[in-house]
Amino acid sequence: MRKYIVYPFLILICSAFTVVHYYPIDGYERTGIKRLKYLELVKNGEIKSTSTLPKGALKSYEDIKLNLLAKKDDSLGSILTIDDNFQKEINGLFRGLDKSYSLAVVDISDVNQIRYAHRNETAGYQPGSVGKLAVLVALFDQLAKIYPNSFEKRLDLLRSKSVKSGVWGLTDAHTIPIFNIETNKLIKRQVVTSDVFTLFEWADHMMSVSNNGAASIVWREALLMSAFGPAYPELSQEEADAYFNNTPRKELTDLSNDIVNLPLRSLDISANEWRLGSFFTSGANKYVGDKGGSIGSTLGLMKFLIQLEQGKVIDEASSLEMKRLMYMTDRRIRYAQSPTLKEAGVYFKSGSLYQCNKTSGEPCGKYMGNISNFMNSVAIVEHPDNCTYMVVLMTNVLRKNSATDHMTLASSIDKIIKK
Repeated sequence: MRKYIVYPFLILICSAFTVVHYYPIDGYERTGIKRLKYLELVKNGEIKSTSTLPKGALKSYEDIKLNLLAKKDDSLGSILTIDDNFQKEINGLFRGLDKSYSLAVVDISDVNQIRYAHRNETAGYQPGSVGKLAVLVALFDQLAKIYPNSFEKRLDLLRSKSVKSGVWGLTDAHTIPIFNIETNKLIKRQVVTSDVFTLFEWADHMMSVSNNGAASIVWREALLMSAFGPAYPELSQEEADAYFNNTPRKELTDLSNDIVNLPLRSLDISANEWRLGSFFTSGANKYVGDKGGSIGSTLGLMKFLIQLEQGKVIDEASSLEMKRLMYMTDRRIRYAQSPTLKEAGVYFKSGSLYQCNKTSGEPCGKYMGNISNFMNSVAIVEHPDNCTYMVVLMTNVLRKNSATDHMTLASSIDKIIKK
């Protein structure tokens, strides 16, 4: 999920999805995320680009709504009730396939007739970069604790607080987009220790290009928020460095583990359904250790999506802002690449991890691990005709790049729901 470990005969590869971009492209004034200004200028024709945004990526941030506010008081159990006919149709998609495929899908097109179907929904998978959603929750949880009575102050802190990468952002081969609003020049490169971005931009780097270094930095800042509380907004770089240098490693490890996992427990997501146990970069391990391992299940992540749409992840305003950070605004891949989703708004997070044993003689390569080959997709899909649903798909199909499977299943699920 977070770092490269190379042994003589065993290679562990972690991947993040590096070409998708999130948050509505008219959000620059609201967030200060410079990448959004670039996309806005491309859309307006002021900057030439070879890429074309799909229709579903052109929503305004004001157009994005939570779909289950009318069902805010409904329990998870009442929503996660199997619809027999829906379940039968979903089962048909997996005939002949083994239990390497897990799925949870909830059709909320009609909130008064919600339909749920699943497959191996409690099976545990390495969540990969899907775990960054837990870091996002931790960030908004700590913001709410600093400013419990003002969401605007939370937004202002995200816009105004700039923090330095340091070693926490190292090492990740994936690049981040850096746009100079004075020269209108966009470059893409890896995070370096001297990089300074606002909290909003680091969160966007974590979500939009799934940068592992950005995820570790956002997690670090959530940890500092927890440690310093109301003093965090004025916290200096020197004070932050002193805290990490002088605090026992075990204390830092325990606190960092709590701040990403306890908010999930408050959502009735158990540790076996979804937990995060380690930072995403080796640079972070100078200060914190791993604890408890990471795991995800389609049931646990679906519980998150449902409560996000209910406005219950921290609070309604936080749920909506997190949903905006999940909104795709660029070229789509894998599950989201399905042609049937072009005109749909898609709120998405993906993750993968694969392990290769090069000495086994079996085929093995990028996204084609022969020991493990996890690929996970979390999506909220909103069609213009109000066909709306949520999907969590997790797979561990060895020696095969499952990207096509994810895309094909996306088309098939969409067809079933539209029918």
